[in-house]
Amino acid sequence: MTELHLWLRHESRTTERRTPVVPSDARRLVERGVTVTVEDSPQRIFPVEAYEEAGCRVAAPGSWVSAPPDAVIAGLKELPDEPAELRHRHVFFGHAYKGQPGAAALLGRFLAGGGALLDLEYLVDDEGRRLAAFGYWAGYLGAALALLHHEGRLSAPLRPTSKEELDAELAAVTGQSSALVIGALGRSGRGARAALAVAGNEPTCWDLAETRALDRAALLEHEVMVNTVLTTRPIPPFLTDKDLDEPGRRLRTLCDVTCDVGSPMNVLPVYDTTTDWARPVRRLREQPVLDLIAIDNLPSLLPREASVDFSAALLPLLLDFETGGPWGRCLARFHQASRELGAKEGEFRHV
Repeated sequence: MTELHLWLRHESRTTERRTPVVPSDARRLVERGVTVTVEDSPQRIFPVEAYEEAGCRVAAPGSWVSAPPDAVIAGLKELPDEPAELRHRHVFFGHAYKGQPGAAALLGRFLAGGGALLDLEYLVDDEGRRLAAFGYWAGYLGAALALLHHEGRLSAPLRPTSKEELDAELAAVTGQSSALVIGALGRSGRGARAALAVAGNEPTCWDLAETRALDRAALLEHEVMVNTVLTTRPIPPFLTDKDLDEPGRRLRTLCDVTCDVGSPMNVLPVYDTTTDWARPVRRLREQPVLDLIAIDNLPSLLPREASVDFSAALLPLLLDFETGGPWGRCLARFHQASRELGAKEGEFRHV
């Protein structure tokens, strides 16, 4: 493998507890000759001492900005606003290729500094399937929160927990609300179904066949809806403002696991801002009531389980960093987006 210096950064988002590489997998990287530097982070689910014991170097939070030029900076969520120029290769979920708010600014920072974004969402196999994802746990948390809220059992602010604690709360649910999972056959959909099963709830399950000719009347008959669909092309929305205003609507709780807000590919264009741990629920309608849960880092509420699963999937890809196809596809997608951004800026300059 190409000699790799992996720099695990502290997450600037205060509610981010996960890590893309857990200490046991960091040890395996070190044993294979990878240099691993880990920034101290009091909020990370694994203490920095565990990484130090695994043979990693320890650095101060945010010191990645002065890391050696060949270091690959790894994280999960958004970067801080500074520096304005990004000179390293960064591995994280950039959300920058579908016209999301802030996408052009982020790509511009990479172009200005000569760095590159290796977006984890686009780390795929030859068939385009994601190779490392948090989808299962995102679906699990999304369905769990939706059901608990619908049954009046959700407390705010939210706090990180364990699967055992969460499952105990779900098992205590006695109601049998009618639930719908859209995207039920994917990773997130399977997670959503598993959480509902803990509560003894058997949801209606829709996937591609049911969404090609969506039955909105049937959708609105469910009390709880969990959306786990992430599309890469515009499709007709699953819900519109007109649907929300239907007086006979039975739908009361909507959880959007995907949180593709602001993107032209958003299948739920009925809200414009996500919710968060402090305020996990937003009321969209009063008559009849409709509440929204749209938290874009749901798996961080089960940080240990989510991190262990993700790290296990990412480890073999890091061990083959730059030698196989997935990282090359990531880089190609970044260059494509950069060219598209440059073309748009050129159009604007010539208007």
